[in-house]
Amino acid sequence: MAELDPMEQRYQERLRRYVTAMRKGKPDRIPIRPFVAEFTAVYAGYTIQEVTHDYQKAFDAVIRCAADFDWDAVVPNMVYVWTGLVQAINLRYYAVPGVDLPADVPFQYLEPPEENAWMRPDEYDALIEDPTGYLYNVWLPRVSRDVVPPGQPNTFRNNMSFVLGAMAMLDYFNALGRQVERLRRETGTVSAISGILKAPFDILADKLRGYKGLCLDLYRQPDKVLKACEALAPHLLHVAKSGADPQKNVPIGLWMHRGCVPFLSPQQFERFYWPTLKWIIESLWAEGYQVLFYAEGEWNPNLKYIAQLPDLSIIYHVDRGDIFEVYKAIGHKFCISGGIPNDLLAFGTPQDVREYCKKVIDGVARDGGYIMDASAIMQNDAKIENVRAMTEFTREYGVY
Repeated sequence: MAELDPMEQRYQERLRRYVTAMRKGKPDRIPIRPFVAEFTAVYAGYTIQEVTHDYQKAFDAVIRCAADFDWDAVVPNMVYVWTGLVQAINLRYYAVPGVDLPADVPFQYLEPPEENAWMRPDEYDALIEDPTGYLYNVWLPRVSRDVVPPGQPNTFRNNMSFVLGAMAMLDYFNALGRQVERLRRETGTVSAISGILKAPFDILADKLRGYKGLCLDLYRQPDKVLKACEALAPHLLHVAKSGADPQKNVPIGLWMHRGCVPFLSPQQFERFYWPTLKWIIESLWAEGYQVLFYAEGEWNPNLKYIAQLPDLSIIYHVDRGDIFEVYKAIGHKFCISGGIPNDLLAFGTPQDVREYCKKVIDGVARDGGYIMDASAIMQNDAKIENVRAMTEFTREYGVY
């Protein structure tokens, strides 16, 4: 039997290490899987504008970081908004670095004004009856400066928005596939996630009603909110599976937004947020797909609900929550990742970082089932020396 290429051998070792930890096992050492976004630009010498507007520079920056830091897994491009695509469709809800913002400020989502949200409060029935039709015919003309609503005179810019948007989408997602292979071939690094999932409630809050509008709806028309979440859930399940790893090794990324404290109370979470998301996760796990539950914000008050999920169905990522409480509540069921504060990486010293990493490893990782990462996505405020300290300390101290 022919020997593996050294880079492929490194890839297979890292994949085995990563998957073992995600399945609550004890690998040879703790996997290191940092979700580095604009940090890669700082390290590679690019501006934030460059890596946001030129995805090839963003890809190159990730490759350089993966090679130099020798991480086990990384997202192929965590600066995931390519503004070339945003501008091809001429979307209203992004602020672009170097255009709407200074060149060294990360892209921003623009919350719709309460009185003029992308979805009006009396349009729930249309969304519930036909989610795809509503998004195409009503929502898209509102979020794009170029798309004309049905029934209005057509324009050249309307036609070009669809042509350019389709071309840009195809170009970018084909390039992402090549980037995954490039990470494997050039650095032996595993792609940390494959596919994307959002909670139905977060679609309503982030992309349709806005947070303020949805909060009013929870009191004024709660049944419509529930039915809308139920209508969206099968579509989101389909999207998650369509981008998932066919080998079922790498998890589907789930970005958690408006379900945490203080956006929702635990009682609201239980009624509105949780039922449809729980159904999606259980449906995915029934087919063998794990989900990376990226719990942005403070989620500890909701841990009793998360504990209802099947064993091993998620990897639970800790942001603002107390990681030691998380471990006590659900560490027997799920792999845990993260928990190294981003403000420590931005403002602390390398020694501070090493001490905190030791505290976390000693507290939650001694029996396996832990992946080293910062609490949240690392943007351009994380110090290079601190990320290096987190990486090197884990590699040395996190050996089983």
